[in-house]
Amino acid sequence: MFDKSTWIRLPRNVVVGHGVLDRTVEAVSELHLHGRPLVVTSPTPREVAADRVAADFEAAGEDPALVEIETASFEAVQRVIEVAREAEAGYLVGVGGGKAIDVAKMASHDLETGFVSVPTAASHDGIVSGRGSVPEGDTRHSVAAAPPLAVVADTEILADAPWRLTTAGCADIISNYTAVEDWRLANRLQNVEYSHYAAALAEMTAEMLVDNADSIKQGLEESAWVVVKALVSSGVAMSIADSSRPASGAEHLFSHQLDRMVPDAALHGHQVGVGTIIAEYLHGGNWEGVRGALATIGAPTTAAELGVDDDTVIEALTSAHEIRDRYTILGNGMNEAAAVEAAETTGVI
Repeated sequence: MFDKSTWIRLPRNVVVGHGVLDRTVEAVSELHLHGRPLVVTSPTPREVAADRVAADFEAAGEDPALVEIETASFEAVQRVIEVAREAEAGYLVGVGGGKAIDVAKMASHDLETGFVSVPTAASHDGIVSGRGSVPEGDTRHSVAAAPPLAVVADTEILADAPWRLTTAGCADIISNYTAVEDWRLANRLQNVEYSHYAAALAEMTAEMLVDNADSIKQGLEESAWVVVKALVSSGVAMSIADSSRPASGAEHLFSHQLDRMVPDAALHGHQVGVGTIIAEYLHGGNWEGVRGALATIGAPTTAAELGVDDDTVIEALTSAHEIRDRYTILGNGMNEAAAVEAAETTGVI
């Protein structure tokens, strides 16, 4: 008897393009959300976009509340929850990069209210995914949450964001290559549930970035368009799979281990990109093509460019499998000699 079922949560409105920040209120109104909006942001995104969004809500007859956070933390999530309850907010609007959006996403999940994502940087696929990432001590927690009901991505604002954030987003997308390869491996060896549809979509987003690497340029709004569309597709793939598997494999374990060992050494996407080079080598794939695409867009490809010493990379590779119970090409762990060979062969060290 066939009894399989699934529940896919996807954004209902995705608005991408030049000047679309001014359409945030319109995108939200079509969702038929009720109550007072709470805008969650951080200092720089507030100046760039959040104050404008709040003013637009006010002009539309709403009474928006606004809360500013400094860092992504469980304490910040709790603070937003408290402000939302005090303000009797009906839904949350996250305006900013990873910090504001992840915190707003997790707070709205706890409050069981709607959430709208308004990214000011294309730095990772969290702008549309159903997961939030929050550091705690020497550990980064990836927490399940509902994906946004709407995404409003203004390419004019994204193109003006610090270039390193955009290259980190590109590297995060390219990592889908090895994430999907790990997912297939886990399906074959561990009978992990696998979605061909989600995997194909995730791989397509990676190919989109690699094939267009030459055209992704700093300050070019068309580049922001390509990157944000790929990030949206990557997030949708995770929603279809109801798992981060389409976009998170050994390369993410490597990055999370670096976070433990050398916190804030480099951006998440950049660490993931370097991890992807090594993971693709271990899979016997086209690691040279991955490294070339990363280099073309200006993302790090070596430990030195990450600001991490060689010994730290080797230690991270040999211990990354301990991060979480997720089967990847790392299996039960690499020995030191194998890690050195992989890192040296790929030019990471």
